[in-house]
Amino acid sequence: MKARHLVWLRRISQTFFFLLFMFLLIESRLPQDIYLDYSTAFSTDADLRLDRPVTFFFKLNPLVGLSSLLSGHVLMEGFLWTLAIIILSVLLGRVFCGFICPFGTLHHFVSWIRPALKGKRLIEANEKKPSQKVKYFLFILLIVCASIGLNLTGLLDPISFLFRSVALAVIPGLGVGIRFVFDFLAQSDIKILNLLSYGAEVFVSPVFGYDFQAFQTAWFIGLLFLVVLFLNRIRPRFWCRILCPLGALLGISSRFTVLKLEKYDDKCTQCMKCTQNCQGAACPRPGQDWETAECLVCFNCFNICPEDALSFKFIRSPKLGKRANIGRRAVLTGLVGGISFPLLGKLDGQIHKVSDPRLIRPPGALNEAEFLTLCQRCGLCMKVCPTNVINPTLSEAGMAGFWTPRLIMTQGYCEYTCTLCGSVCPTGAIKKITAKEKIETPVKIGSAYLDRGRCLPWSGNTPCIVCQEHCPTSPKAIYLRKEVMLNPDGKKMEVQLPFVDLKKCIGCGICETKCPVRGKPAILTIAAGESRSLKNQILL
Repeated sequence: MKARHLVWLRRISQTFFFLLFMFLLIESRLPQDIYLDYSTAFSTDADLRLDRPVTFFFKLNPLVGLSSLLSGHVLMEGFLWTLAIIILSVLLGRVFCGFICPFGTLHHFVSWIRPALKGKRLIEANEKKPSQKVKYFLFILLIVCASIGLNLTGLLDPISFLFRSVALAVIPGLGVGIRFVFDFLAQSDIKILNLLSYGAEVFVSPVFGYDFQAFQTAWFIGLLFLVVLFLNRIRPRFWCRILCPLGALLGISSRFTVLKLEKYDDKCTQCMKCTQNCQGAACPRPGQDWETAECLVCFNCFNICPEDALSFKFIRSPKLGKRANIGRRAVLTGLVGGISFPLLGKLDGQIHKVSDPRLIRPPGALNEAEFLTLCQRCGLCMKVCPTNVINPTLSEAGMAGFWTPRLIMTQGYCEYTCTLCGSVCPTGAIKKITAKEKIETPVKIGSAYLDRGRCLPWSGNTPCIVCQEHCPTSPKAIYLRKEVMLNPDGKKMEVQLPFVDLKKCIGCGICETKCPVRGKPAILTIAAGESRSLKNQILL
């Protein structure tokens, strides 16, 4: 096959997989027909499941599969996809990076748009640098952490990084901007602008949501995403060359590749075009040792060479490719960091002691120690949640649980029969439970308690039974007692005072969400009483 055909094949493959990733990301939400009939969608115990394979790219990811196996001793569902990518890398090198990875495609595209480096500066940037060993340090650190029982892989895994950034920051951010424009058009006196606003919202809302979405630390997630993209102006595909731990794993595997770069020194005129167009700084120029572990299989060098001094060929040879240049320092510092992080992450007491009362995990979440061995912090459960209640943690779970999911009841609540978060979790950190299991077991994620000083009837300000009306359990966990209270003027008034039955409360948080006392509601939900922990209990 000619070089230009290989390049076009790579471009088509990159475009296809990137669009597929974005499509599955957008589809990781409550189905449109159910959303439009939301009032009855959760009125039965019928299970809701997504029709699209939204976890497809996580199943393709060898780093996610390996870290889950080492930390949680669990073979991910669909692990054969992971095995296929490893075999593909052994035979063809880092073809996943060049042809499939959507994050790599995004970096490739950003590097191509108005590159900051040109000519000699670009050639210098594309020469092999010691900084390319950093990704091996990060890979070793993450793998050692996982082996000891703390899975931090999702913080730097490219698929998790991209999904989290787009789902929690980019799409909500664009949604805010689009709604601002729609609101401006809706207020216009020009009728056609009004119609345009309402008409466009019908097509845009299924993608960006029907309401303003908010995620804790989303601004930081978005800022980090922009910084990583900006680094491509310093060096093409900066992430892929220097930071990507998945690239390190595939680079180590690629030593056995049968797809090799043949160099013909007698034809080379040292025009440097191959180095100038190399995406991975893999030393393609004749006279240099080809760095198999750094090559992204983009075929740019093969395509651009005017003298046909380079050619990719399938060669069966007992001679292995050049070993990945990991470096002794990267290995030692990776080992030290990999051992230190799990130990330091347990010093805040969030695992061995009673956890933060705000740390309410999604229904079906494993106990905290097991949960942290499997959670990839990918954001899938947050994206699929229909009420926007699941958010990334900041300090509530300590250092070891940074960016893992927790429920913020002032933003939303856990639907009584909803189990979507568990159905999309790629690693099983949140178990797949049925709506019937959730209701009948019952699965408790916390408990509600009343702040009587803020509660309207308890403080004698006005009658209110909102929390009791919305309580979904049967029989209700919030019950009422008629009492006579003195209002602030000293006059008697008959009110119904709410009480919480902790034996029946499941911690869904709808009472907190619907409480008319804004800011800090008069009824709050805490993690105590959760089913997943024998320690974090209120009732003996």
